[in-house]
Amino acid sequence: MIKIEFFMIDLRSDTVTKPTPGMLDAMMSAEVGDDVFDGDPTVKALQDKAARMFGKEAALFCPSGTMTNQIAIRVNTEPQDEVICDRTAHVYNYEAGGMMYNSMVSVRMVEGDRGRLTARDVEENINPDNVHYPRTRLVCLENTVNKGGGSYYKLESVKEIYTICKELRLNMHLDGARLFNALVETGEKPEEWGVLFETISICLSKGLGAPVGSVLISSNEIIKRAIRVRKVFGGGMRQAGYLAAAGIYALDHHISRLKEDHERATRLVETIKTQDYVDEVLPVDTNIIIFKLKGDLTSERFLKVLREKGILAVPFGPKEVRFVTHLDFDDSMLDETIEILKSIK
Repeated sequence: MIKIEFFMIDLRSDTVTKPTPGMLDAMMSAEVGDDVFDGDPTVKALQDKAARMFGKEAALFCPSGTMTNQIAIRVNTEPQDEVICDRTAHVYNYEAGGMMYNSMVSVRMVEGDRGRLTARDVEENINPDNVHYPRTRLVCLENTVNKGGGSYYKLESVKEIYTICKELRLNMHLDGARLFNALVETGEKPEEWGVLFETISICLSKGLGAPVGSVLISSNEIIKRAIRVRKVFGGGMRQAGYLAAAGIYALDHHISRLKEDHERATRLVETIKTQDYVDEVLPVDTNIIIFKLKGDLTSERFLKVLREKGILAVPFGPKEVRFVTHLDFDDSMLDETIEILKSIK
């Protein structure tokens, strides 16, 4: 018996995109070598490009954002150190306890504003120099904030955190998985952010539309150490230039178009706010929409209804649902989604 699948509108994440024709052409024509032997020219080109964008010396191509984040934590800390991050941070919630397992550090979780910390938040959570406490060593910021509904930092507030960290000799890491979503909104430049952090992770396979990969950006000294950590994490790749070519294409062609995703999210949320089954919607700043359901309607039941009507999304709690707009969600899909949401009673 042949199973017939019908078309689904996929709003689960901006990681579900497929390479564009131009990206596929770039991948298929890439010059490659063995990257573990430091012999892949396209990987080197991607790493050099990313480092230059942020005014840094070097970069390291890795399979995932979780790996770049975990490598960053490892090279910025020592066992028994403590990491400060927001309680909703991806590095704490969605990386399988990697900080504790990989780096043997403890975590100080802070209640920020939709995932964003202030200089005061950081200062108030630094441990005293006392043998009874772990040594505060690293501050991790996330931009944009996934669980904050795509909220983002302004550069000036991060500069205030940077001042505190410099005074107290704390390192800073930026989980910039969706950093370019923030930058197209603020108009700030990558190099303005580069000077504030020891390490920066950017993801190529979310809004930028590459099939695989993230890049860790830092100094020559730190990246040299990071290569060794990537090796022990099993992240060494061979002819990775085919994937790196997709990353280069994404950085060249897919940054400015992120605005389109944000505009579609804004249009979509205008409908969501007016539906009787919706109790609350987080502010929509970029491409992530998080809303809470009313009464006894659970996210599980609501997502089942959506799936039956041709829409995929993810639960973000017992009564919360997340939509993410992306490269493969166009205006016709937006119009269809709006009509489906209006039809649910």
